[in-house]
This record gives sequence, C-alpha cells and structure tokens, in this order.
Amino acid sequence: MSKNKNEGVNKIGINWYPGHMAKTKRLVKEQLDLIDLVYEVIDARMPYSSKIKDIDEVIKNKPRILIMTKYDLCDKKETDKWIKYYEEQGYNVLPIDLENKPNLKPLFNLTNKIMEEKNIKREKKGLLKRRTRVLIIGIPNVGKSTLLNRLVGKKAVDVGNKPGVTKQLNWIRINDQLELLDTPGILWPKLDDQQVALNLASLTAIKEEILPLFDVCEYILNTLYKYYKDKLKERYGIIELTEDIIDTFDIIGKKRGCLIKGGQVDYDKVINVIINDIKNGYIKNITFDRIDEIG
Repeated sequence: MSKNKNEGVNKIGINWYPGHMAKTKRLVKEQLDLIDLVYEVIDARMPYSSKIKDIDEVIKNKPRILIMTKYDLCDKKETDKWIKYYEEQGYNVLPIDLENKPNLKPLFNLTNKIMEEKNIKREKKGLLKRRTRVLIIGIPNVGKSTLLNRLVGKKAVDVGNKPGVTKQLNWIRINDQLELLDTPGILWPKLDDQQVALNLASLTAIKEEILPLFDVCEYILNTLYKYYKDKLKERYGIIELTEDIIDTFDIIGKKRGCLIKGGQVDYDKVINVIINDIKNGYIKNITFDRIDEIG
C-alpha cells in the first residue's frame, strides 16, 4: 500500500469560496420567501461529501427532497445505507438515474404529496392553487442542470461534465404546476476535512487546480484498492499497489499507452487517464463515502 502523501490537506484546509458562491447564497436568501420546496441534489457516489454543509443556513426550514443523482454510477449496496441514514433523519430521499430512461414520476408524485397540505391551506383562505416554486441547489457538477433538462423535456440549461457551468439564478417553467429556480453550484467557505476534499476532487465537484492532481489520483487508487480491488485489476491490471505510487503509475502508463519518446511513462497522461476514467463513468458502481467513517 502506498504511503499517504495527502496529510497536509487536512492541516492546511482548502480555501475554495469564489465570489459567485457567496453571491449565490445571498441571492437565494433574497428569493426564499417565494420558494415552496427545495430539491437538494447530491451525488450518489458521495452522499456525505457532496451534501452542502451549511445548507440549512441558506434554505432555513423549507421542506425539501434530497435527490441522489448519478445513481447509475454508484455502489448501490453502500449508497442505499446512506438513503436509510438520511431517511432516519427525516429527509425525503429519492435516488434517480438521469442517464438511462429516467423515471421522474416519483419526483412529481412526492412533490405533489409534500405540497398537498400547503395547497389545502390556500384553498381554505379562498386562494387559488398556483404553481409550486422549487429551488434546485447543490454542489458543482452534481447533476442539477441534467435534472432540470430532464424535467423540462428539452435542453433548458447548459450541461457540462465539469464544475461551474451554471453561472446565475434562473427561473424556468417546467409545466403548469411547477417552476424551478436553478442555481450555480455552491460549496461551503472552507474544505477543512481531508477526505471530503479528496472525494470532491476525485469525483470532479471542485476544479482540478484546487488540489494537486497527483495526490487526487493517488487517493483514487488507494480508495479503489481499499473497496474495489476488482476494478483496479479489470481497468489497469493492478492486483497490488506498490510501496512507491510512481511504480503503480508506471504499470498503468504502460498498460494504457501513456508513453513518450524512448518508452518512458508520461505521468501527466496517466493522471488524465485516471481522472477521466472516474469523470466519464468508465469506472462505475463505486461509492467513496462510508457510513462507518463519518462522525
């Protein structure tokens, strides 16, 4: 097993709080009185790390549905433990596969169920039923825009497999019963948990320059070795990680053709291979957050 070279991440903390994130939180708070319901979106491969840590300060006591996207890419056995965990805390949790014939009917049904009591109160006051106004919020690159496009049934917003695609708040009408306030991805002011930071970097929720990519790739390999040795063997032909992680990089580089003149391994290409294998879902059925490791 390789030595951990990431200890400094936890000691230093990572300051990742661009101005647009602070602005987004302020704008959301200004719109909050208009909001009936919140769709809080998290990544099923990291149900703990991808949950905004200070979200309750932003959305207050608004009812919410916790939507787990990328359910097709997660280790369902492990992620289902998180679903139970959040349900026991009182959350309405809904896992969704947005890529393979997504079924959004359960989301519409749950939305209507939650709003039923509010609509009854409006009727008693003699008010007409109006569209449900939903805030959609989550960290960068968690699938908010993809979810919104599926709800609309056409391309309503830009989608990209990188953080920071959505730039501003946008009201988008879904149908006669529902309209959404789409928001840019936000994080919390300081990533001071080493494992959370590395999970976010590994699954491309924070921009690549925030953490050294070498450290991120080492973390990915160590995590796969710990939980998914079969995937290391299948994808890279690796049975055991070497004491020096560079030797493992050499194995991957030779197997995947990441070579430069003279047959030397190009480590930048190896890093890109590992990052893109995760980013593009070539390595799937993985969940990096574990119930027994929080707290």
